[in-house]
Amino acid sequence: MKKVYTLITLLLCIGSLSGLAQIKKAPEIKEGEGPYSQLIIRGVMLIDGTGAPPVGPTDIVIKQNRIVQIQSVGFPGVSINPDRRPKLEPGGRELNAEGLYLMPGFIDMHGHIGGNQAPDAEYVFKLWMAHGITTIREPSAGNGLDWVMDQKQKSEKNQITAPRIFAYTVFGQGSTSRISTADQAKAWVNENAKKGADGIKFFGAPPEVMDAALRENKKLGLRSACHHAQTDVARWNVLHSARAGLTSMEHWYGLPEALFTNRTIQDYPLDYNYQNEQHRFREAGKLWKQAAPPYSEHWNKVMNELLALDFTIDPTFNIYEASRDLHRARRAEWHEDYTLPKLWAFYQPSKISHGSYWHAWGTEEEVEWKENYRLWMTFVNEYKNRGGRVTTGSDSGFIFQLYGFAYIRELELLREAGFHPLEVIRSATLFGAQALGKEKDLGSVEVGKLADFVIVEENPLQNLQVLYGTGAIRLTDDNNVVRTRGIKYTIKDGIIYDAKKLLEDVRTIVKTEKERSGFKLSQPGVK
Repeated sequence: MKKVYTLITLLLCIGSLSGLAQIKKAPEIKEGEGPYSQLIIRGVMLIDGTGAPPVGPTDIVIKQNRIVQIQSVGFPGVSINPDRRPKLEPGGRELNAEGLYLMPGFIDMHGHIGGNQAPDAEYVFKLWMAHGITTIREPSAGNGLDWVMDQKQKSEKNQITAPRIFAYTVFGQGSTSRISTADQAKAWVNENAKKGADGIKFFGAPPEVMDAALRENKKLGLRSACHHAQTDVARWNVLHSARAGLTSMEHWYGLPEALFTNRTIQDYPLDYNYQNEQHRFREAGKLWKQAAPPYSEHWNKVMNELLALDFTIDPTFNIYEASRDLHRARRAEWHEDYTLPKLWAFYQPSKISHGSYWHAWGTEEEVEWKENYRLWMTFVNEYKNRGGRVTTGSDSGFIFQLYGFAYIRELELLREAGFHPLEVIRSATLFGAQALGKEKDLGSVEVGKLADFVIVEENPLQNLQVLYGTGAIRLTDDNNVVRTRGIKYTIKDGIIYDAKKLLEDVRTIVKTEKERSGFKLSQPGVK
């Protein structure tokens, strides 16, 4: 495999292991119903993604894959006058959605398609689609740009069941030698654009290289993302990147470093080794308390500069949650039915598998990470309060976080951070579209935009857990335990997909692999 830096550099980001092996492409089979010459979704409660409160009953009219009319058709508890409703044209299709809730299709801003640990794209795509994710940003093109572009184009034509894909290549990907000068950086950026990439994912590089690459990429009108890895962050943090033209930061690395006031380098123990991932993640959990305290002068100064630069924060809270509650993450109920054996094995404690850093993880590490989250969430919530763009990304496939399910957990964690549920939905939809530069087509339910929707049987604002594929638990008046049904329909490009059918397909993939391999899920260290 051609390398820009050493293998260590390629493993810096959560998700970068997907670059080690190409995975099986999604099958080209027709699934879903539509698109139609006319589709009318009748009587739905609309949550449009802009931050507006729910409105209903509403009829939504789609022609092929575009919204052409949004019509309020009555009042709650009052019979709908049929004369007020859009008329069905010959050859059209009606979808009765009375009592259901409709939102824009979700956008996962950190969606690695998979790698050696999840070697089947159909498995990954259907888990995403079953959870309402109709668009992903692939932040590394880890299976190779040609591979990702093939799946991207087939998704655009709806030849495969998959979200639409925005491909961001790792900086330097495909180069035969290390990029060490500004001119080399500019040349690579231009070549990357010619190949059709939508943007670049950075890990870090010498300052002159980062500066040149980001400015050239911005000049070409492309977007960018960066995980500011510890190996370069001492000389190039989030503020440096944002000033040079970076459009979004991933996770939170590089932000506490920009907030330092009494140090310039993280307080590493003197026996620290970055290749020891228990060291790496244990010390990362102590990083936010080394930064300027919330609402202090420097804290405000950094935030205000990022706001002025129209900078996007994509926190991916969920991917680190095992650090603060390992038991919860590894015991999540969906693992039994939806986690592939190979993926489960990858999650287990290991000195080799990235993100499997459970050498000796316990109470002290989790307490540190809980405080880390408190300070991190305070910054992110206040950034949103002051008008900043915060998006929703999952980074699934690592650290016990499963595709689709992890995205819904990310919504819950934004709520924990202080977001109103309507703000959570906006981060998952409109703000993601804006960060991609695609708000004219995606991110909200408005006339002229693409027909990408999530339809669910219960009000997600009251309980985001109803969006999980496993649903939410209810106790009936006569003391029976029942489950909500999760997402009912995912609509992408005007095509209606049965979300439950997609989940059942995944269950079958997992069950078949378990039977083939004789696998039985067990917890670490249990014989």
